[in-house]
Amino acid sequence: MKRKITEHLLNWKSTPEHKPLILQGARQVGKSYILEEFGRTCYKNYVKVSLDLVPDVRDFLAKNIDPMEIIAFLESMYNIRIIPGETLVFLDEIQDCKRALLSLKYFQEQHPEYDIVAAGSLLGVAINNDESDDSRFSYPVGKVDELTLYPMDFEEFLWAMDKDILSENIREHFATNEKMPESLHNQALDLYQKYLIVGGMPESVLKYQQTQSYFTSREIQQSILAGYDKDMTKYSSPATAVKIRACFNSIPAQLAKENRKFQYKLAKKGGTATIFGEAIQWLMQSGVASKCTLVSHGYLPLSAQVDDSDFKIYMSDVGLLGAKAQIPATMLLGSIDADNTFLGSVAENYVAQQLQALNHTLFYWKNDNTAELEFVLQIEDNIIPTEVKKGRRVKALSMTQFMEKYKAPLAYRISGKNFGLANGVKAIPLYAVFCI
Repeated sequence: MKRKITEHLLNWKSTPEHKPLILQGARQVGKSYILEEFGRTCYKNYVKVSLDLVPDVRDFLAKNIDPMEIIAFLESMYNIRIIPGETLVFLDEIQDCKRALLSLKYFQEQHPEYDIVAAGSLLGVAINNDESDDSRFSYPVGKVDELTLYPMDFEEFLWAMDKDILSENIREHFATNEKMPESLHNQALDLYQKYLIVGGMPESVLKYQQTQSYFTSREIQQSILAGYDKDMTKYSSPATAVKIRACFNSIPAQLAKENRKFQYKLAKKGGTATIFGEAIQWLMQSGVASKCTLVSHGYLPLSAQVDDSDFKIYMSDVGLLGAKAQIPATMLLGSIDADNTFLGSVAENYVAQQLQALNHTLFYWKNDNTAELEFVLQIEDNIIPTEVKKGRRVKALSMTQFMEKYKAPLAYRISGKNFGLANGVKAIPLYAVFCI
């Protein structure tokens, strides 16, 4: 399936004297597949080293991280000639071998002619939890290029469903603000609702593409959630794992509230930031959840207006949210205007997922608890208030207050309504968030 990250990989390959590349992302978002496909299609050959499965490589690196000796060892072990510019060396699950991570520094400094890529699912967690006394180990800051792979966004889902032309039409209408023909608008909304169930985890999308079965997608999602649960134990202490699970398991309940601010008491009675701070950090570093922080004012830069004590947490994938919360597929396929408040939470989580895939930092705003905007975006030197509605019924009271107070010339209203632009408010259908 086509992924947008491929273009970034090609740009990396074509950049003279590029550094070793680390591709990060949560488990099961497709990192290994993408890098293997990159090696297969863009190089004469490639070597994949699964560091979680090959102890011989880990044992060798424990004694020697000289780049040329590593190359000679891999050539002998995999019986393949590694030629600069022609062979891709792929180190998978690099968080399981810190010496391999350290070796990237020396490849960059001594032999940048070799094309080295690495994938890590819980790299941030592994580094922050490192308690070794090996002072030689540190993350190779400035010595590597970095990319992050997220679950498939809605446009990538459209590509997987052979709806490339529809995605092009959506982009055209986003640019012109002209309404989509009603038949295409309804078709896109229908696919959006299917995406809420299937989500963006590649295996779930592939199985749905092949079988058109929501049940099969849900089975895969439950398997992924079980894998996340195992990681909580593997990459944290037993006491911390209990807290991570409590926070993670509380996400559907957190989002079900009218005020979606994260409340520690929903994770555990008597919970506090001191108790759960490390657990929340783990969820962010592992990529299984996203954090949206309150900004008290709509001034540039938004990062200077942050209130760290007030935040919301979303699942990294809306399909996993549905599986976690056990939302019936029929509920997500019904009317988008159905009187169900949790559908609003699902739509909000979906928008957060799409924005993060676009590398937007997630902020939200509220004013003395009387008005609230789901998101506030900073795009270059523009602050754009962004309202999210699950259906076609829209009210813009909070958005109007923000625009008047901070003199914002443009706002986004994301809903089930068609494209349009009036009074500085750009109407964006839910299926078009990938255009922002």
